[in-house]
Amino acid sequence: MLKEFKKFATKGNIMDLAVGVVIGGAFQSIINSLVNDIIMPAISIITGKVDFSDMMFTVGEASIKYGNFITAIVNFLIIAFSIFLAITYMNKLSKKMEAISLGQVEKINKKLGRTKKEEPAPEPTVKICPFCYSEIPYKATRCAHCTSELEKVESK
Repeated sequence: MLKEFKKFATKGNIMDLAVGVVIGGAFQSIINSLVNDIIMPAISIITGKVDFSDMMFTVGEASIKYGNFITAIVNFLIIAFSIFLAITYMNKLSKKMEAISLGQVEKINKKLGRTKKEEPAPEPTVKICPFCYSEIPYKATRCAHCTSELEKVESK
């Protein structure tokens, strides 16, 4: 069991995920600061409220703090939009790098006189009997399962 855990923990995807979680935690604190220290005070100025997080109403003895909920929604939207922008940029960068590397390979092959040759499709090895739908050798003239006669296949 320990070997399985070691194999699982040292896989590249797990390490990438761990790095992503750590960076995400640091990124979240930056976004929280942006929302709490810059965006929410600006919205408070526009709406006339001094502190958005103090917005609440009470029902009996329970207080419903909808200001904190609005702040959390703004945090989520900013984080989601930031991640969208980062992924979009990384995808564009990845496509450019792939195009550059493919272009370099083509140039090298051209210099070396290598060209892509289309290979003929390999001849199939099996076919399906049209009578019993069993799998049989491609060149068979009679089905081994139902003994039906089949059309002859010409070799190419």
